[in-house]
Amino acid sequence: MFDNMSASAASCTSSIFIIHHSLYLLFNIVPLLIVCVIFCFPPLQLSINAFDYNCHVDLIKLLKQEGELVRLRKARQKMSELFPLTEEIWLDWLKDEIRLTEEEPNREKVYELFEKAIKDYICPDIWLEYAQYSIGGMGSPGGIDKVRSIFERAVTAVGLHMTKGQTVWEAYREFENAILSTAQLERIHTLFRRQLAVPLMDMEATYAEYEEWSEQGVSEGVIHQYRKALKQLEKCKPYEESLMAAEPPKLAEYQSYLDFELKEGDPARVQITFERTMAENCLVPDMWAKYNTYLDRQLKVRDMVLSTHERAVRNCPWTMGLWKSYLLALERHGADHHTVSDVFEKALNAGFIQATDYVEIWQAYLDYLRRRVDFKSSKELEELRGAFARSLDYMKQDVEERFGESGDPSCLIMQIWARIEALHCKNIQKARELWDSIMTKGNAKFANMWLEYYNLERSYGDPVHCRKALHRAVQCTSDYPEHVCEVLLTFERVEGSLEDWDLAVQKTETRLNRVNEQRAKVAEKEANMVRQEEDRADQRRKNRSDKKFQKKTQKGTRAGEKRKVEQDDYHNEWNEDSDEYMETETGLFGKNAPPGYKPGPPGAKKAQQEAAAQRQNDDKPELRNDNCSVFISNLTYTLEEPEAKLRTLFEICGPIKQIRPVFSNKGGFKGYGYVQFESSVSVPEALKLDRREVEGRPMFVSPCVDKNKNPDFKVFKYNTSLEKQKIFISGLPFSCTKEQLEELCKSHGNIKEVRLVTYRSGKPKGLAYVDFGDEAHASQAVLKMDGMEVEGNKISVAISNPPRRNVMDKPGSSRPGADLMPRQVFGSRGRGRTQLSLLPRSLHRQSEPAGKVENGTAAAQNPATTSTAGETKPLSNSDFAKMLLKKLFTRVTDCSGLSEGGWQAFFFLL
Repeated sequence: MFDNMSASAASCTSSIFIIHHSLYLLFNIVPLLIVCVIFCFPPLQLSINAFDYNCHVDLIKLLKQEGELVRLRKARQKMSELFPLTEEIWLDWLKDEIRLTEEEPNREKVYELFEKAIKDYICPDIWLEYAQYSIGGMGSPGGIDKVRSIFERAVTAVGLHMTKGQTVWEAYREFENAILSTAQLERIHTLFRRQLAVPLMDMEATYAEYEEWSEQGVSEGVIHQYRKALKQLEKCKPYEESLMAAEPPKLAEYQSYLDFELKEGDPARVQITFERTMAENCLVPDMWAKYNTYLDRQLKVRDMVLSTHERAVRNCPWTMGLWKSYLLALERHGADHHTVSDVFEKALNAGFIQATDYVEIWQAYLDYLRRRVDFKSSKELEELRGAFARSLDYMKQDVEERFGESGDPSCLIMQIWARIEALHCKNIQKARELWDSIMTKGNAKFANMWLEYYNLERSYGDPVHCRKALHRAVQCTSDYPEHVCEVLLTFERVEGSLEDWDLAVQKTETRLNRVNEQRAKVAEKEANMVRQEEDRADQRRKNRSDKKFQKKTQKGTRAGEKRKVEQDDYHNEWNEDSDEYMETETGLFGKNAPPGYKPGPPGAKKAQQEAAAQRQNDDKPELRNDNCSVFISNLTYTLEEPEAKLRTLFEICGPIKQIRPVFSNKGGFKGYGYVQFESSVSVPEALKLDRREVEGRPMFVSPCVDKNKNPDFKVFKYNTSLEKQKIFISGLPFSCTKEQLEELCKSHGNIKEVRLVTYRSGKPKGLAYVDFGDEAHASQAVLKMDGMEVEGNKISVAISNPPRRNVMDKPGSSRPGADLMPRQVFGSRGRGRTQLSLLPRSLHRQSEPAGKVENGTAAAQNPATTSTAGETKPLSNSDFAKMLLKKLFTRVTDCSGLSEGGWQAFFFLL
């Protein structure tokens, strides 16, 4: 017994030890491992991709939490080398460094850090912190002058900031008050006068403070400047208020503010507005480009221009246009060659998103090298030739491997090189070698490439090589062979001998004959394809007709008895043409209901009566005015109370006179109707609601036009010809919105309109049209966007060229003769298939086109009715009577099983 107890105690002790050990691991070792993983992960990821901005931010946060000050300083320095830092990151860094150097006599390190911080963005808080830190060192030699210098730089940089500039001015005055002496009074007066001349928020309080502080009062000049600034403040207040109310990044609000300041034309205010915009929209390349363009063309201050270009490429390094404008600015302001080359090398490593971007940046750099070459000296020329050769290798090795294309299919870089060799270096042999290389890269089939080569030879070569180039062009060109042949013959008329002329004529005729044969084969092939497609379409129409005939046969009568008419069949056949012709003056179906008709519930009957009353009102011309009306369509059939719904939607457009929703015979809403206003002024406002979503479907709003008076009127007349300023995009994800597509395309040019193509239900088709301001922007968008991936979908982009619609393609034109035959009028009830025909089948008109029909029978149908001369003999009344009696006799023999209703129908025939 004691042995069992001791064994149990040992087992329990062992279990307690295991649990205790597990808890120790859980609460001590596991957190340590987690911290190690967290600490190691960001540096590992940064070693793979040093340009991961978010990873830099995460690493700085982790190091700050753990108090790793040395590693934290290195992480911040590394990030600042790659990216401009935000105001928050700089302020955290500066405050940490200030605490670390409080006991150090050397303050220069912090000053250097402040100088770096103020270069990234114009931030009033950083300037204020800089000035306050400098006040702490004013006891050193020259300290007061240093503080005053920093304050002066601060009010110059951010003193015009409408909302935050006032704090800098006040801090400057407080500093001057702190060291007040008799000599400093005039300096404080000057600060007040300078501040009151600048439009700032709450400047009235500053004026009141100056009035109280000044013993001599406020001079007239200061009052004049103050009132002028107040007027400017009133102009700017709406834009400042919109900025305060908007959510970041406030791009649209800043854009409106910039347009206003650009119109006002004050360079200092334009610059501060741009700086405020870039502080919150630093990743918008178009805004940087606009800012750079303004500085390049208006201010032209070297340090300001170059620093802004540098900040632009640091914020948006993937944008080739910013690097290109930076290179031009460096050359424009006389930067040394080493600096320009360094910037170009950085651009190559920036990671552009398209192969064509590398071609453009190389072209910009080669243009720069060409402009600095003195062709009498060999040093710069050899550097230019080396750069051309390096660019070709770069395109072949780096760009093609990354993008699968060179980005320069027309070999523009090689063409420029060839022209430079021929024009400046007089080395036509090198130019010919380059053109031979161009032609071997797939350009030999294009006429314009051969003509460019011919023009080069014509300008700098000799007639022999001109003739050789044109002969090769005649043999190789496939797009415009006639034009090349014409150029060759013209050249021989001017330069050639008779033998040259004969050879040229022979070659051009042979080539054109071969081209015409090839075109004939292609045309025949296309005609066969069109014929096959037409045959398939005919077969499909025939199959549909056969299916319809089979369905009718299945619904027909069984042998020996009549089919009982059902309500649904009766409804479908009586509604064959239109619901508008179904009612009479006495009710929905006239005095007598059709056979098999069963009355619906009382609610349906009421709805039918309302629909009939509505149609009667519609037929009264004095109640309708199309000039004051709009037509509403594509609404859902299940819309409850459509009149009330339409009134709610359109009452914002103006006073409504009446609303006419259209209902079917059973009382159901048909999805369309009319809204008539009291004035035609409301119609344009109503048309703006077109495509407004109503219960999941886009509502179509169009002008109300009588189609009987204007049958060719169409609401949507989309162009069917080539639209060079518009692009067509296919393959878009269904989740893509109009705003996302506009954001995607706006970097390629000014956008006038974006239209997403949808089904009538509102569901997207994955297609879109984007209308640009001019053809150049549209072409650039096609080059740069075609093949781009959008949310995992590879899109296709092309210039809009909708196909022409044939007459057969239009709705309702599937039967060519349908529009040629006059429409038969069957009265208000229409024609139903169940209506009895009082004319015997044997007297119906024959449909064979070969025989000439006369008097209701075919000419060659009965020999007894044909005269000996071969002319048709008209039937007499007795002939008609005999034929009718014969038909009735046949009916009697087959009617032994007729019911009472059947006999009534039979006697009705008699």
